[in-house]
Amino acid sequence: MKITTKKETFTNPLYLESGRILEPYELVYETYGELNDEKNNAILVTHALSGSHHAAGRYEGDRKPGWWDGLIGDGKAIDTTRYFVICVNVIGSCYGSTGPMSQMYPSEERYRLKFPVITVKDMVKAQRILLSRLGIDRLHAIVGGSMGGMQALRFAVEFPNFAKHTIAMAATHATRPWAIAFNKVVQEAIIKDPKFKKGNYDPEDFKEEGFTGLAVGRMAGHISYLSPESMDRKFGRTYVETDGLFELFGKFQVERYLEYNGYGFSKWFDPLSYLYITKAINIFDISRGYDTLDEALKRIKTDLHLISFRRDLLFMPEEMKEVKIVMDAQGQSGHVSYYEVDSDYGHDAFLVELDKFSDYVADVLR
Repeated sequence: MKITTKKETFTNPLYLESGRILEPYELVYETYGELNDEKNNAILVTHALSGSHHAAGRYEGDRKPGWWDGLIGDGKAIDTTRYFVICVNVIGSCYGSTGPMSQMYPSEERYRLKFPVITVKDMVKAQRILLSRLGIDRLHAIVGGSMGGMQALRFAVEFPNFAKHTIAMAATHATRPWAIAFNKVVQEAIIKDPKFKKGNYDPEDFKEEGFTGLAVGRMAGHISYLSPESMDRKFGRTYVETDGLFELFGKFQVERYLEYNGYGFSKWFDPLSYLYITKAINIFDISRGYDTLDEALKRIKTDLHLISFRRDLLFMPEEMKEVKIVMDAQGQSGHVSYYEVDSDYGHDAFLVELDKFSDYVADVLR
């Protein structure tokens, strides 16, 4: 599988939903496979909160492949021998696209808290501009999960004829209070950490020991990505063998798991990017800009395929099902399908239990 990583710089202003602009701005993206002469075999893959443009394959020296490697590749569900696959790092992130730690042109000062609030709609708009620069005027499909699913839905509403198929999984049409509450815990943990310094921290300070505020917040967030059943299977009540049961800071395996993931994550993900992206997730509402959800969904012309996971506790199945119900009621049943995966893993099933839906994705694309 051919992997190419590039960065594009745009000097024309990006007009944001907030009324502010980004000028100039950059987008980092990765491609897999080859674009055909007709330029009609392109698939856009959209990433989740902590994801990046590196969706598949391995870089030299990598211990782990891209975050959806099990789904994207030669002969896989998103088959790179047939399709030209593109994954773009969203604005606001910390993997090379313009974000809060980018230089605030023309000065050498970083944006930090002067960075504008960005939305999922802004992320999608920037990607659409990039695709246009690449000469791609129509996509075979858009595929994304979680925040990536939000982007897929927003593409379907804002650019109705742009993709033949749209697959949105483990997402919602509007973020509910349950998910916003988890994000609030993370946000408070970050901004109340003395090392945050009102956004004026040095990123190098966290590379060795991590950033406690983000680590603790990420632990809380990680709980929402799993389910009670998956935690029972994964950890049970097993105690860390080297810790005494009556030691105050002795740990169950689930506690050690949360610590390991939380502090590991905080060594490489930027705290400000986390704040800005969770803000974008919190204010996501596909009906914003339209009078009703019905009016927004009425714009959809793509074949929309909704995938939810039975025990997803972050974005619950009924949230995706509501999109299907509304579209059916207004005569759009020919443009929408709904598939609920029988999984008790939790929200992260879209990243882990690929065998339960990869055939479905492959069938849609064919």
